[in-house]
Amino acid sequence: MRPLQKVPQPDELNMQRRQLPEAGSEALAVGVFAAPAPHGGCPPGESPRVAPAPTDAPAWRAMRRYADTPQGRVAYVERGTGPAALFLHGFPLNGFQWRGAMDRLSGHRRCVAPDLLALGYTAVRQAQSVAFPAQVSMLLALLDVLAIPSVDVIANDSGGGIAQLLLARDPERVRTLLLTNCDTEPDSPPRAVLPIIRAARAGRFADTWLAPWVADKALTRSNKGLGGLTYTLRAHPTDEAIECYLGPLVSSPERKALIDAYAEALAPNPLAGLEAALHRCSTPTRIVWGTGDDIFSSASPAYLDRLFAESRGVRLVPEAKLFWPEEFPEIIAEEAVGLWQI
Repeated sequence: MRPLQKVPQPDELNMQRRQLPEAGSEALAVGVFAAPAPHGGCPPGESPRVAPAPTDAPAWRAMRRYADTPQGRVAYVERGTGPAALFLHGFPLNGFQWRGAMDRLSGHRRCVAPDLLALGYTAVRQAQSVAFPAQVSMLLALLDVLAIPSVDVIANDSGGGIAQLLLARDPERVRTLLLTNCDTEPDSPPRAVLPIIRAARAGRFADTWLAPWVADKALTRSNKGLGGLTYTLRAHPTDEAIECYLGPLVSSPERKALIDAYAEALAPNPLAGLEAALHRCSTPTRIVWGTGDDIFSSASPAYLDRLFAESRGVRLVPEAKLFWPEEFPEIIAEEAVGLWQI
């Protein structure tokens, strides 16, 4: 593991950050963490493969493809050539979360961003489980359909929990692992998600949480909405992102039932008993963590650094909230090329 050093705050956070409390003493104590990964040939301070114009929702929609698997018809976007990288999104987002990172990394990897079961534009087979183990089975089936033998995995939020299960089940398929704020065995589900799980068990999560956010996008970006709870910058999520993420989830009674099922499956702890298997893995792993996250424990990055035998250290992104990888894709790109040793 690398020695621990502090990481400077991105300029974007200085200019546009929400009014957030200072990181807690525990986070700051843990937060003297490893320096950024090497730039892989880029001059210091520059992001690799910076795209001249970001991919928008219409362009993403035009790139969307579908793969038939035993679990359903999986929606995904694929860009680039070469060794494959698999991008696993958070909840209740979809693969569109990774558009900025893929803009920057598709020159280095065959980038694949699927929509998980019950999320985005994936069509789930009738009576199919959407719990974490079923998500792993779907991802392995997708890789088989696409003839991808192994992947570099980049993951966020519940996608990070699924990535850990994927690694434990089939470690030969995962070359490297880049984890951002996500579930860990000691913190899954996190306390902040318990009201969502209770609403889902009552069949009310989609109607009482998601539908109002689709109808009122200013509410979504307010302190009480998805934006205030999980994004760092006031402009996020954008109107097109809200429609792309949440629109499909409330489009029919069947889709509402599926997203309730996804949330309900977050408990009991889907990562229980996983620690020993992950500790045995020799996969190079890097942890990049936003310290403004109000959902997951500030102790989690240190836990992950200890857990993975081949940890490449931890980078803290000061004051960044849960879905910061969408807002600061240049950090994902910088860390990925360093981990991949390009």
